[in-house]
Amino acid sequence: MSVETTQTSSTALEPAIPETGKGDLLRRLVMTLGPILAALVIAGCILLAVGVDPLAYYGFVIERGLLSPLGVQQTLTRMAPLLFLAAGLIVAFRAGMWNLGGDGQFLLGAVSAAAAGPFLVQFLPTWLALVCAFLLATAVAMLWSLLPALLRAYQGVNEIITTLMMTFLGTSLANVLVKLAFLDPSTTVPQTRTLPVEDRLPRLFDTTISSGLLLGLVAIIAVHLVMTRTAFGLKLQVVGANPRAAVHSGLGVPTLTIAVFAISAGLAGLAGAVDILGVQGNVRADWNPAYGMAVIPMVFLARMNGFAAIGFVFLLSILSIGGESAARRLGVPHHFTLVLVSIVLITLAIAEYIDHHFIKTRRV
Repeated sequence: MSVETTQTSSTALEPAIPETGKGDLLRRLVMTLGPILAALVIAGCILLAVGVDPLAYYGFVIERGLLSPLGVQQTLTRMAPLLFLAAGLIVAFRAGMWNLGGDGQFLLGAVSAAAAGPFLVQFLPTWLALVCAFLLATAVAMLWSLLPALLRAYQGVNEIITTLMMTFLGTSLANVLVKLAFLDPSTTVPQTRTLPVEDRLPRLFDTTISSGLLLGLVAIIAVHLVMTRTAFGLKLQVVGANPRAAVHSGLGVPTLTIAVFAISAGLAGLAGAVDILGVQGNVRADWNPAYGMAVIPMVFLARMNGFAAIGFVFLLSILSIGGESAARRLGVPHHFTLVLVSIVLITLAIAEYIDHHFIKTRRV
């Protein structure tokens, strides 16, 4: 199997018939921006139906998430965990596997870091305590992905089902740990102990932007380069594109499958840790921002390209921060941003179907 064949078949969103020139560029632009614009229109109709001016809503989103100095800093800070999650999804999707357990892995990583951070800073230098907390969060998330990985690697069980089930269990377990094992007895609100502000990840320059943003950028760029420029990344894509061919090529498919899940989950755990150690400082009971599912459409819009994913994560962060402000001002439910992201995913799927149908018609 050639490199070109592997790279093409490993990405489900690539066109079946290669095109070149301006036509291909225009098609890619339409396939990327079209679902976003369609989702904005549909979401606007929903807002109109409930008596909210969509132009006012989107205006508040842009004003708070992009134009306000403080809002921009919050937007860039919000990007940190989203970038780690996007990096983990790129690893899994490029390898032809579906790790939909990101939210459970994120929360368990967050709880692990929240429990370890305040304890370790009492005995270790701050930098070493943070490193240990990051490593613990990564290890916990990796272990949580082990069961779906083993079932996929040795029994051929569909990982979509198992990772979704593990997300439900991981979310519940995280809440139990916060309320019982790691509960801060000095507070009336169920939460873990709080990491002091001075012991969290440092801020960039004289802003409120967490240095976790730099860590996230390094992670997603490193993942992109590994998956596209190294032999290891090529092996993972071969496994995802054609497991039988990978076996005949002498690749250890079960081992590589487990490695994909471990890397993807570890990055999700790091996302939880960077959010806690850089911004939140603790984990409250029943806290679940659902970042994992929200990032999936952004990764697909980016065509699993790490550099393009940075731009779409920035867009998601604007919608997230700006949506919180718009929700307070207009009385829109706080989770309307997730509704908008869900509509993006649906419109993207429809656009892909139409695109492939058009290509098949041309071929005939």
